[in-house]
Amino acid sequence: MTKILAALMAVGALMVPAPHAIAGPEPAVPHEPGPDAVPPVESEPGMTPDTGTVASAEPAVVTTPDGWVLRLAAKDETQLPIPALTTATTSREYLAGGTFTGSVSGSGSTSLRGGTLEAGYQIGCGIALSSVRLTGSLGLSSSVSRSGLGGISAPIQGNVEVRPKPGEVINVSVTEMKFKGKDSRVTLKDVHIKIDGCVGQSFLRSYAKLTSAAPGSQDIVAYYGATKAV
Repeated sequence: MTKILAALMAVGALMVPAPHAIAGPEPAVPHEPGPDAVPPVESEPGMTPDTGTVASAEPAVVTTPDGWVLRLAAKDETQLPIPALTTATTSREYLAGGTFTGSVSGSGSTSLRGGTLEAGYQIGCGIALSSVRLTGSLGLSSSVSRSGLGGISAPIQGNVEVRPKPGEVINVSVTEMKFKGKDSRVTLKDVHIKIDGCVGQSFLRSYAKLTSAAPGSQDIVAYYGATKAV
């Protein structure tokens, strides 16, 4: 009887179903970009692209002895450095632009005859390259070998001499317009500015001059923009 009970218990243990295994989440499959996908643009931290925008200075205002008020201002100024076409390290190039407006207001005691509005740029270089020349000496030497054959050689000892000079400021007038009345405006767009022979840092700023004419008198006011260094 004991043997029969033991056999039944063994059969019952074999018939107990095993616990179900809980399936875990399937591992994520990395997404492969298609052949037409555009790669993301990675920007270096702390690097802001130069858009060329330059803040304009305060308007230049002057009251003439005759009682007229001359005002000269600028807005929407741009000075964008671009790679030099010559690829020379001593060349700098810009694309510049802006809008310059001049006006004459007030109740002066003279009769106005219009005037002129000039706009341009001032170019400066810290150190200008004056000249480069080759200096050296030429000598003759002879030698005779045991066979009786000799030779003459001409050694050259040369040095490259660079002569920098103090920088200078150059005024480049882009346009000068005559006008009648009291208001004038000049707009510049992508004016190409090039500096050569600059071994130091280069500087660029806009300028404008408003001239008002009256019988027997002439009044001038000048505007100078912010200086940009490259």
